[in-house]
Formats: sequence, C-alpha cells, structure tokens
Amino acid sequence: MPEPAWRSLFRDRDFLRLWLAGLAVFVVRWLETLAVGVFAYTATHSAFIVAMLTMLRLLPMGLFGAFLGAMAERMDRRQALLVVLLSQIATSAAIATLALFDAVEVWHLAVASFMNGIGWAADNPVRRAMIGQVAGPPRMSAAMSIDVATSNGSRVLGPTLGGVVLALVGLDGAFLLSVLLYLPAVLAVLRLTPTPPAAGAAATKVLASIAEGLAMVRREPRLIGALLITLLFNLFGWPATSMIPVIGQDRLALGPSGIGLLAGMDGVGAFLGAVVVAVLAKPAQYKAIYLGGITLYFAMLPVFAWAPEPILSGTALLLAGIGGAGFAIMQPTLIFLATPVEMRSRVLGLLSVCIGLGPIGFLVLGGLAEAFGAPVATAAMGLSGLVALALTRRWWNPIQ
Repeated sequence: MPEPAWRSLFRDRDFLRLWLAGLAVFVVRWLETLAVGVFAYTATHSAFIVAMLTMLRLLPMGLFGAFLGAMAERMDRRQALLVVLLSQIATSAAIATLALFDAVEVWHLAVASFMNGIGWAADNPVRRAMIGQVAGPPRMSAAMSIDVATSNGSRVLGPTLGGVVLALVGLDGAFLLSVLLYLPAVLAVLRLTPTPPAAGAAATKVLASIAEGLAMVRREPRLIGALLITLLFNLFGWPATSMIPVIGQDRLALGPSGIGLLAGMDGVGAFLGAVVVAVLAKPAQYKAIYLGGITLYFAMLPVFAWAPEPILSGTALLLAGIGGAGFAIMQPTLIFLATPVEMRSRVLGLLSVCIGLGPIGFLVLGGLAEAFGAPVATAAMGLSGLVALALTRRWWNPIQ
C-alpha cells in the first residue's frame, strides 16, 4: 500500500522548513490583526478605520503581486524569503518600541499593516511556489492542505494569543511576541536548500514576464475560473473578518480575550476542514470543494452578523471556516495544476493580484458599516457574494 502523501511530506526536511516558516508568519499575522483591530477600535470607535487597517495588509497584493511573481523567478527564492522575514521583524519591532513608550498612533499601525502586507503578497510566488517545487504535482493537494490547515490553525492560536497578551500586557507585548515568533522562521529559512533562478528568467524583462503570465491565463479557461472565484472571495468574503472585533465588542459585549476566542472559531473550522481535505479529497472532487467552500462561507456571514449571542455567532464562524478551508486549499492547487512549471511563479503572482483587489471590498464594507452598522454591512457582503457567484457561473464552470 503506497504511503500517504502527507506522511512523506513530513519526512521531507525542506518541506518541514517551509512549513515552520509559514507557521510563524501565520500566527503573527492573525495575532497582529486582532491586536491592531482591538487597539484601533478602542482608540477611534470607528468600524471604518478598523476595516481600512485590515485592508492595508491586502493592498500590496494588488499593487505588487504581479511584479513580485515575475521577480521571484529571477532570484534565489530562499534569499527572497529571508529578506521578507527580516523586513517583517523590523516592522513589528518598530511598533513594539513605539508602544512601549506609549507613542503609537493609528497611522503607525497603518504603515506597519502595509509593510507586512508586502510580505504577504510575496508568499504565493515565493514560499508557496517553493512548496510546490518540493512537493511536486502528485503531492500538491496534500501539501496545500497541510499549509492551509496550519494557516487556519494559527487563526485559533494567533487571535487567542493576541487577545490575551493585549489584555495582560498591552500592544507592546503583542508586537514583541511577534518578533520572537519570527526567529524560528528565520533559522528554518537559513537551512533551506538553495533554489536558483528559473532558467532564462533574467533574459526576460519584468513587464514582459507579466504579459506572458496574463496571456497564459487568457488561454486557459480553468485559470480564468479559479482566479475569478478568488476575486469574489476577496471582494465579498474576506473583508468580513475585519468586523469580528467590532461585532464582538458592540453586539456581543465581549472583551479582548473573548473577541480573540470568537475570531479563533473561524480558524478552528478551517483547521478541521483542511485536515479532512488532506486525508480524503480526490482530484475529481477539487471543483466541488472549491465552489462548495466559498458558497458555505458566504452563507454563514449573515448568520454570524445577526446572531444574538456568542455561541451562535461562533458556530457560524466555525462553519465559515470549514468552507474557507476548502476554498483556500483548492485555490493554489487548481492554479498550480493548470499552469506549466516555468509559468507558476508568474501566475501565482497574478493570484496575489486577485487577492489584493480585496481592498475594494474593505472600502465598501467600511462605508456600509459606518452608515448602517457592522452587522448589516457584514450580512450584506455575504448575500452579495452569493448573488455574484450565481451570476458568474459561465466563467467558473470550466474549472476541473
């Protein structure tokens, strides 16, 4: 009987190093998102500002994703990943220092969110491209399941840590913890096997590389469908996570620790969903998992938004997390399998662009929240996502 793909991956040292680096980055991402959201809402009482701070973590994907994808093919990805990690450490250390002296302003957090968003934008064309190279097509679904399970498990650990440390120590403690969590990731990346640039990549200009990636997408209906679904999720689904601190504080009367636990329920569901996909998913089911996941996520947003008490709200987030896991695993898997080896970093860079268009959704959500309140705005985004999904069927139907 052949060995399960997930088991062989955990015996691969380079995969383990990339997994560890991802784990550290994921935990810090959700820890800081929660800490920044709670701090900013306490300081400003503006749901719009909270949404904008989360948006700034996504904005670099839209601005720089395609360029990062093309540039990733021109350099050793190990070095690129190391540079990204060091820049994120510097950003978190700067905020921790400002907070220690009670000098933090909301605009400092905005700059830090944008800087760390650049690192997020590099994740698909750099670290995840390296995972795909290590795993190979036969183990790609299992590798992405493990990576997404880790990401979503961190959505339990990260917000919980963020809420507890914020309550006990303050913003300086939360960002100092971020710096410490990054250190194992740096050590893991330093021990990775070097990954030389793609053959002939340096001979092609960056803009020409991006154009070739776009041409590849236009020729492949499966890529068009996969990227469209990604765009819909990031316009209508992902922005809603920025309202968890607002709804938790205003509607459910929770403190920082309670908000952290509520935010973690999404991660619990996503972790469970990712484990199930890793063990049971077959290639013939990839499309159903992708589409079913985003549908469930959208459907749970109104339930979360209008739930009158924390248990029902948390249950809705749990189910949304399960759906989000199916979507998040199949997103890079379907794109990886539909793209030739030499084009993967470029197309994954375009994937980052689609994710990076999410700030449009954050702007809309923030405006709706200011005008009608966070619950109405969040529910409206989920319902709009379901309508948009139904109206675009002709473009995503070719996904296999």
